[in-house]
Amino acid sequence: MEKEVSGKRFFQALNERDFEIMETLLAADAELHFPKTQPLVGKQRIMKFLRLLFRQYPQLVFTIHRMIQQDDFMVVHWSNRGRNRHAEPYENEGVTLIELSGRRIRFISDFFKDTEKF
Repeated sequence: MEKEVSGKRFFQALNERDFEIMETLLAADAELHFPKTQPLVGKQRIMKFLRLLFRQYPQLVFTIHRMIQQDDFMVVHWSNRGRNRHAEPYENEGVTLIELSGRRIRFISDFFKDTEKF
């Protein structure tokens, strides 16, 4: 259950824009695979990306619909809704794959339905 908490806490930190918690949950060598970008390797590169993402989407809230966990792997089905920096509405739905190493997130890969909005 402790590992499940790490995945849930990461999404909670995203919703709260709590960059300190996000950084704490990521392993130093974490990888992020995000649609339409090259893989980001390293906690600092991922944190820079997240800060840029939330500048582009200052209002964005994730709702977790279901989580599946097996050993160190999690699948999180989510939807999100908000507004971009031009106050235009945004919403999407997707799945995030998460691999844990101990209590830290080592790998994140996002898949979402509408990549045209990015």
